[in-house]
Amino acid sequence: MAGREPVSGRLVMIDLKGKTALVTGGSRGIGRAIALRLAQAGADVAVNYLRQGGRAKETSEEIRRHGVRSLSIKANVADAGDIASMFDTFEAEIGRLDILISNAASGVLRPAMELTMRHWHWTMDINAGTLLPLVQRAVPLMSREGGKIVAVSSLGATRAIPNYTAVGASKAALESLVRHLSLELAPQGINVNAISAGIVDTEALRHFPNRSELIETTSSRTPAGRLTEPEDVADTVLFLVSPLAKMIHGQTVVVDGGYSILA
Repeated sequence: MAGREPVSGRLVMIDLKGKTALVTGGSRGIGRAIALRLAQAGADVAVNYLRQGGRAKETSEEIRRHGVRSLSIKANVADAGDIASMFDTFEAEIGRLDILISNAASGVLRPAMELTMRHWHWTMDINAGTLLPLVQRAVPLMSREGGKIVAVSSLGATRAIPNYTAVGASKAALESLVRHLSLELAPQGINVNAISAGIVDTEALRHFPNRSELIETTSSRTPAGRLTEPEDVADTVLFLVSPLAKMIHGQTVVVDGGYSILA
């Protein structure tokens, strides 16, 4: 199994056999790592993508090697119509939903004084706004036993990062929405949480004009001595969607090797 820890002489295993999951933005980077980790624990996993069709197919094929079901679904999660079609496909092919991972993200990386309202609305819609319609469609597919919802955020929600104004604000809105959704859904046995990842050297980071500086600074200042990797985030997601986290509601868990504890 994916997770094993000795506790009081017992072996604790995270077993997701019989569970189903949908991961948005699951064809690469952090989303791919999460999708694979859930599959390794036994869950059937649907991979959402927008442009990386080949990679999504490869990810689904790798997921199936773990003996579980998988399919890839093309959808722009910033579009309500696409979200509806995605869930229609998921329901027809898989049926019940136990785990929703809202990972797809985008945004405009520019100084605040160069942002237009078009930049602002696009970034807010895809990073924060999409979680609401995703959850509204996901909850009816969850059983009476409840479900797990995890949104992927970033340190820019609470820390100022050059050129990150719009994305940082959208991630802060995302974390606030997680708390409010949790308030409403916790009584139904649905856990809603967020993960705030540190600097992760994925393809998305290549769009940062100060990428090299970010990597160098973060690596040298992180107490753990290295950058956060996609698998680090995936491991934390696995915990949050497991029964071990049943009393964690409305929280943002920081996965950054200790970077954010520094002044």
